[in-house]
Amino acid sequence: MYAEVPTGLADDQQAICAEVHRFGADVLRPASLALDLLTPPEVVDRGSPLWKVFAEWYALGNHAASLPACYGGLELGAATQHGLFVEMGWAAADLAISLGVASMPFQLAAQVAQMTGNDALVDEMIRPFVEDREARYVGCWAITEPGHGSDTLGVGRAEFHDPGGAGACRARRDGGDFIVSGQKSAWVSNGSIATHALLFCTLEEHRGMAGGAVLIVPLDLPGVSRGAPLDKHGQRALNQGEIFFDEVRVPGYCLLADSDMYPFALEMTLTQANTGMSAVFTGLARAAFEQALTYARERVQGGKPIAEHQLVQSKLFTMFARYQQARALSRSVMVGLSELEGLGGLAHAISAKVTCTDTAYALASDAVQIHGGSGLVRGLLVEKLLRDARASLIEDGVNDFLGLVAARQLVDSYVC
Repeated sequence: MYAEVPTGLADDQQAICAEVHRFGADVLRPASLALDLLTPPEVVDRGSPLWKVFAEWYALGNHAASLPACYGGLELGAATQHGLFVEMGWAAADLAISLGVASMPFQLAAQVAQMTGNDALVDEMIRPFVEDREARYVGCWAITEPGHGSDTLGVGRAEFHDPGGAGACRARRDGGDFIVSGQKSAWVSNGSIATHALLFCTLEEHRGMAGGAVLIVPLDLPGVSRGAPLDKHGQRALNQGEIFFDEVRVPGYCLLADSDMYPFALEMTLTQANTGMSAVFTGLARAAFEQALTYARERVQGGKPIAEHQLVQSKLFTMFARYQQARALSRSVMVGLSELEGLGGLAHAISAKVTCTDTAYALASDAVQIHGGSGLVRGLLVEKLLRDARASLIEDGVNDFLGLVAARQLVDSYVC
């Protein structure tokens, strides 16, 4: 294998990334390939390989990688987390997202608890999650609705404050509790298996999308139901499905952000999600390059390996250069923004997400091209990489719309 440019990680940080690489090669990639061939109900069945993946990930304590040490989390630095996400994306982007989303509600809850001293949140959810070694606590991010997709992410844009654009999943105060009613769309990642939802819903309708609230909602509460897991083109190991709320009473301590804090919470969450996506799909881009290089060395045509043909060499070099560019951008943004606590760097995070997912899809397509007809055969990793990468241009915000969100941020606040 070619030598990577050193990342500057200390020995212990490199050891963590190396261990995750081994986990990815031995557990994530084989499981993802197996799950890709199953039906959505089979994927989430308790006998499926999905649960072995979750159990082994939690047993290693990696589910708490980003949570604060004061609650028992590993509190890995941004550079180490970047390396971890790249290795997971290299192995299986769909499972990387599923495992990452599983921590999201508890991570945001921990950040809020540190600021507010919400002991109930710590005792009821954060510590039990950190101490979990059997994947009994699994999170999801519930934001999109049947009538609202990427527009829910338009923080800073004028439409974000339009009363007519408020979401249909609503919460209202009832004493010290909240009553939640409405539906989240079939695109909720981990929606079929989650025990807790990071729920973004409308609290003050007259403020439009800006009048939202963020709650961490236990999904075993009365009034919660689910739709069937979605049958998708790619990322089939990442289960996604609808969640319905019918007058669900949520304890008041589950409030993570009210309407005054909602834009801040959304920007922070979107920044973290987009930097994570950039790292995961940098990993997929590397996997695509490696698959293309390996095949080009082995495939003989015209009396020699196709890696000896100049046109193939040119394509391989272009793939390599684009992967290196994505890796450098993703890492610099994730490390740089870690000091901003998710605020003020959304345009940078979006630039990383858009660039790295575009790169992953382009490299996966190039890898299929180098494989020729065999690259279209189901069951080969390279064919799956192309399908998985295609989904990344849409999830966590359609790239085109995210660019408009970033542009608004630049126009309003970029210092020249």
